[in-house]
Amino acid sequence: MVFLPFEAQKLTEKTSIDLVNRIKFEDISTPLSPKSISTSYVRWGEGNSPILLIHGFDSSLLEFRRLLPILSQQHRTWAVDLLGFGFTKRNSELLFSPDTIKTHLYYTWKTLIEQPVTLVGASMGGATAIDFTLTYPEAVSKLVLIDSAGLAAPPKIGKLMFPPFDYLATAFLRNLKVRQKISESAYYDKSFANKDAQLCAALHLQCERWSQALISFTKSGGYGSFKQKIINLKQPTTIIWGENDKILGTKDADKFKELMPNSQLIWIPQCGHVPHLEKAELTAKAIIN
Repeated sequence: MVFLPFEAQKLTEKTSIDLVNRIKFEDISTPLSPKSISTSYVRWGEGNSPILLIHGFDSSLLEFRRLLPILSQQHRTWAVDLLGFGFTKRNSELLFSPDTIKTHLYYTWKTLIEQPVTLVGASMGGATAIDFTLTYPEAVSKLVLIDSAGLAAPPKIGKLMFPPFDYLATAFLRNLKVRQKISESAYYDKSFANKDAQLCAALHLQCERWSQALISFTKSGGYGSFKQKIINLKQPTTIIWGENDKILGTKDADKFKELMPNSQLIWIPQCGHVPHLEKAELTAKAIIN
């Protein structure tokens, strides 16, 4: 674990430890920079029909610590840290925005997989997955959205991200008490918001240029609404949603179902915003089916 912050050695849950020990890095060449981008990922399992997992905002591939092992029993499964997030290196010359994230993800897919995948996006990762699929449809055979962003108007906070408010905002997000409150809000069963979960959610904060990348992404405007474009998606899509989501609510689940011409909606009972953590078995079954 020498490539991760020292605090990774304090993890206690087997799923967390197993996933951390499987993290690898690949230097990905992209048009974004003359320098390659050291990109963190996990590949687990064998078989055809590969699955690619995309995490949410200010998170990392560790949020798939319970889901990935189950999926890997039947499928070759990948989880990748997006540009500007997780443990992927934040090169100083890069800008961080939906467009650069999409470009980096494409060249990561091209380098590591280069085969149509079932693309699974959770929360902000759902918006990333929609954006990626619209731009690179040849790379995606099926789409899965887990409590997904992508229907709301772009946040206005980016207009306020100038010194010193930008660093005050990231300092607020770095606060462990704040992160714990967010974690508790994400779960229906609050016992999941334990010490191991808090550590998994905070490890990437120790990475170089975490604050600068988050500020850059926020200034870009982040992800807005794909409401007008979703109809162009041709891939079969499964929408998975926790019945008790307190982060995004539940109304967007039905809206996605109405807007997407080739989709099904699966509700996960007694579950909050993160079914892949709180109800991993049910979520895996929905994806595999």
